Formats: sequence, C-alpha cells, structure tokens
Amino acid sequence: MTRNPSHDILFEPVRIGPVTAPNRFYQVPHCTGMGWMRPRTLAAMRGVKAEGGWGVVCTEYNSIHPTSDDLPHPSASLWDVSDVRAHALMTEAVHEHGALAGAELWYGGARTPNMMTRLPPMDLGSVPNLAGHPYQTRAMDKSDIRQFRHWHKRAALRARDAGFDIVYVYATHGYLISNFLNPRINTRGDEYGGSLENRVRLVRELIDETKDAVGDRCAVAVRFAADEEGDRDGHPVWGERREMFAMLAELPDLWDINIADYSLEMGVSRFVKEGALEPYMTWVKSVTTKPVVTVGRFTSPDTMAAQVRRGIVDFIGAARPSIADPFLPRKIAEGRLGAIRECIGCNVCYSGDSLGVPIRCTQNPTMGEEWRRGWHPERIAPQGSAAHVLVVGAGPAGLEAARALGARGYRVTLAEATRELGGRVLREAALPGLREYIRVRDYREQALRDMPNVGIFRESRLTAQDVLDVGADHVAIATGAHWRKDVFDGEVFYPVAKGAAEAHILTPDDIMAGRLPDGPTVVYDGDGYYMGGVVAERLRAAGLDVTLATPDDSLSRWAGHTAERWR
Repeated sequence: MTRNPSHDILFEPVRIGPVTAPNRFYQVPHCTGMGWMRPRTLAAMRGVKAEGGWGVVCTEYNSIHPTSDDLPHPSASLWDVSDVRAHALMTEAVHEHGALAGAELWYGGARTPNMMTRLPPMDLGSVPNLAGHPYQTRAMDKSDIRQFRHWHKRAALRARDAGFDIVYVYATHGYLISNFLNPRINTRGDEYGGSLENRVRLVRELIDETKDAVGDRCAVAVRFAADEEGDRDGHPVWGERREMFAMLAELPDLWDINIADYSLEMGVSRFVKEGALEPYMTWVKSVTTKPVVTVGRFTSPDTMAAQVRRGIVDFIGAARPSIADPFLPRKIAEGRLGAIRECIGCNVCYSGDSLGVPIRCTQNPTMGEEWRRGWHPERIAPQGSAAHVLVVGAGPAGLEAARALGARGYRVTLAEATRELGGRVLREAALPGLREYIRVRDYREQALRDMPNVGIFRESRLTAQDVLDVGADHVAIATGAHWRKDVFDGEVFYPVAKGAAEAHILTPDDIMAGRLPDGPTVVYDGDGYYMGGVVAERLRAAGLDVTLATPDDSLSRWAGHTAERWR
C-alpha cells in the first residue's frame, strides 16, 4: 500500500530550536503509572512508540526535588544521578529509532502530598493541600524561589545528561508554576505577584535558566494553558492568557498548549469528541513563530493533516492514540489505515495513574507489558504446533483471541451464536455516548478478514457436543457474562424482588436488548463505573422519570479514575 498524498504533510521534519523532529507526530508527556519505580518497563514502552513512528516521545511528569513527591501516584523523577541512569534507558530506546526524547520537569506545590519523603510542600502561599490531604503548604519566600529555580536548573542538566533532546518548563494543570500565573491565587506583594509582568516573571526566569543549562544540546518547551481556570465545556475564557502568552511567545523553542479544564482536555469519548481543543487554539499560532503542539485524541489522519494545513498546530500531539496504537504513524505512512487500532476514549489508560499501577489499554493489550512479558503491538510469537483452535463466542475477548491466534499462524475456527460480531461491545456502542466503543469490534473484524487461516461461522450456537464434534485440538470459551438481577450488600447477594414483582427488575442487558420500563424507574448502580449513568441517560431519552441511586458515597465513583465522573 502507498501513503495518501494528502497525508504527506504529517511526515515533514520540523525544527525545534537546536533539534529536528523527523515528522509531526508528537507523543506529549503523559502518565504511565510506572514512574521512577519501573524504568525498564517505561523505556520499553516508549521505545516501541518510537519504533512505531512517533517523531517525538516524551516522559511523564518528572519530579525535580524530594519536596515534590506525588505518591501514591507514580511520577518519574530527576533528583540525582541514579535517575539519570534510569532515564538513559528510555532515551537510548527512543533514539534507536530516530525519534527525539522529551522530559517534562515538574514541581507539584500544593498538589503534592509528600507522603514518602515527608518533607513540607511549598507553594506561592500557605494554602490547603489541593489534593485533599489535611495540611497546609509552606509559603515560599524569595530565598525559596531562588532555591526552586536552582532545583529546576539542576534537573534540566540531569535531563540533558540522560540524553533528552527536549526539556520542559511545566506551567499548567494547577501545579506550582501555573499558580504563579493565576491572578486568583497569586496575591503576593513582591516582584513575583500582583501585575501580569510580575506573575510571568518566574516562567521567564525558568525558560532562560533552562536554556542556559542545556545550551544548544536540547530544545526548551513550555507547557501552557490557552485559557483561564473556570472555563467549562468548550467555551474558552481567555482573560489575560493571550497577553501573557505574547510576553513569552518567542522565548521557548516549542509551545505545548493545553487547557485548564482537565476533564475536557482528557475527556472520555462519551462526552468529548476528537479535536475538542481547536476552539481554544485559534489565536495561538498568530502570536508566536515557534512550533506549537496540542492534543485532541486525534485518530483520523485526515483531521490531523487538516489541523496542520489550517495553521492550528505544527505537531499532532497525542497521548491516548499513541497508547492504543503505538504504530499509528507508521500505518499512516504505509497507507494501512484499516490496520489502525483507534483509541475508543474510555480512559482506562488514565486510571492507572490514579490507582498507582502501570498503564493498560482496552484496545491494546500489549500496552505496559513490552518489557515484563516481551509483548509487542505488531509482532507475536509464531505458532508452536499445527494445532486447530476453536474459539466459541465473538465478543471482544473471542475476537482478540481469534486475532492473536490467527496472527501466530494457527488454524482458527470462530463460532458466534448471532449474526453480528462484537458481543457486549456491539450492544454497549448503541448506548448514549458510547458509539466509539465499536472500534474494539471493528479493528479485530478487519484484521480477521485478512487472515485466510481463520474461519468465522455466524449464527452458530454450539452445544457441548457440537464443540466436541468440531474436533479442535484446543477450545477457548469466550461466551461472556450477563448482568445480575440481585444486589450485593458487601457480603452476600440477595434478590430485590420475588415472584411476579421480579418481572419489573431489569438489567443493562434488558435495556440494551430494547426492553424498557413503562413508568418511573430507579436505576440502582452497584457497579460504580459508567453503566449506571449511561442506562439512566438512555431511559431519560425515552421520556421516563429516572432516579439514580448508589450504595457508594458518590455517583459513578470508580469513574473518577477515568476523569469522566467530573463531566
């Protein structure tokens, strides 16, 4: 296959100060749940992305000093020479494939708990801990600010020594540096507070000092919010942001632009669609000559190319699409668009940081297992025998089993009881906001079409005897599960109703099958993830009065880990 010429613009090299990116695909800094504790796991994962064609591959946030300790959320760190050695594993893995490596320097201020280091956190003023922990931060005096600038410069030097090509000044997302910029928070009476020029002073100093530290070896990037905090739902409130940006516009080598509302920037597909940040970006390129990157959960190469052509960005920034398919750039380059494993926007990847565990992905089961298990998103061990495998059930698990076995070269028979493949994902994709979940089915169905060694048999409900009669050497049962009608009280399941009243108890399976209640309804959400809210939306759309109840202390509690609860 050949590349679509309209996508050629995505493969142009772009100069970033003293370094050059080989193309416009830019994996922005994103959390991994690996942090400083799993450097080899981290290096292998980032290396696979570079192999897949990402021109720039960045770290997650790197703590610059022990007074910025984010555990139980696992950040990376650049505290000492041991961190330099650990990060060198990643830069070597990225450079092996011709990509640039970027390091994001971070100081959390009032958002860090410092539970491991037990050091008092500092911020521009004495304020309550913004992560919900029961203590105040220590207000920084001018000697503290000088000390902070020294820590930042030392971390930049370590990043350079580790082999990074781009070093970040991280001035957004409610951390220390962004608090200095914020007029609602920064009420200092010295040269770092008050006027706009004073509030910008620290960022200006950090850019200059970082450039001085890394010299012409590395580019310096600034991560900056294009809008002010308080904006919601795609309605930008720029306030003084444009003026602030103009004061700094030509100082760094690259601008990494995001927005203040993290639940929109990182929003699930249920609420936020591809390219949602464009309304915030309309003015940025008109103010600076430096290259600009932003995110938007971009999965369509046509949309990506249009963003560049229309002057919105210079780089296509991505976190989640690079997780779902580390080889997305290479597949676009080779014209294999049907092979792209598109992000579904479920944010299970994001939950890893919240839960303190390594990243995982609904679409890409190899994510986070590149080093520990040696898994690769595009390569799999060849068959170890001439065995014939029967897979019973063509839901997401059955489809993935058939795809993986087929890719290994086994002869596979996939039996599905219904006409359509996809199982639960087919039904869930018809619920409000979940349409993009169908990509789980579509990617695997497309892959199976190209495998002559995989036979698919629809409308083939099998009995136990049927399974035996197939005569396969191995059988994989992937028939899924059903939602229960009873309720768990923390110890045991008990029925909600018995006898004739039980007919009024419906499950999500019933709703997805088209069976709706005929009057006011209570949706009891004992799951705590997205299903309770989605079912309630479906019933409201049908005109029913709905009460949503939960045994938890908040609705959709687990969905806080995916950032969708806040929408």
